[in-house]
Amino acid sequence: MPSGPDRRKLVAQRHADGKRRCAWCPADPLYIAYHDSEWGVPLHDDRRLFEMLCLEGAQAGLSWITILRKRESYREAFDHFDAQMMARYGAAKRARLLSNPGIVRNRLKVDAFIGNAKAYLKIREHPGSFNDYIWQFTDGRALRRRPLHLGDVAQSTAHSDAMSKDLKQKGFRFVGSTICYAFMQAVGIVDEHQRYCSAGMDQLSVQ
Repeated sequence: MPSGPDRRKLVAQRHADGKRRCAWCPADPLYIAYHDSEWGVPLHDDRRLFEMLCLEGAQAGLSWITILRKRESYREAFDHFDAQMMARYGAAKRARLLSNPGIVRNRLKVDAFIGNAKAYLKIREHPGSFNDYIWQFTDGRALRRRPLHLGDVAQSTAHSDAMSKDLKQKGFRFVGSTICYAFMQAVGIVDEHQRYCSAGMDQLSVQ
């Protein structure tokens, strides 16, 4: 894939199966499945939203395919993102996590997952769900954009700025605005498949 200015001009690319996909999606079966069936699809399950927020934070400084390939290992290592269990992790569990080759062994990120679990549980102490909390930043609406060029896909917005600020105030870490925007795209709060992307057109047809 071209780099620099040329890459920013990329439009949805045709793959070997004849379907066009967003230019950021490589011809990797795991990535294709994620792009086609998950990315941009509205998600409303509390635990899965929490999982995706953590995993987007784990991606910081890395590529998403690195995290995607480790996702099942993350689920096993972190008790399928059961926040109540995660919030009770002590020194022994932290040590086991930091020796687990199936996840990114970064102490700050591991500690952030545990701290985020505690913050998540505090949100759920109040009326409503984590889903209600997360979707409030767009008033419960999925925001749809269809940029033509890869360079027109946003990196952050006023919505992600607001989410990031509030999450940080509530004790979450690795939730900068860029990470929050990637999370919003991943869970369908923002549907930003490129114009002519087959997955994006399929989603439009069922909404």
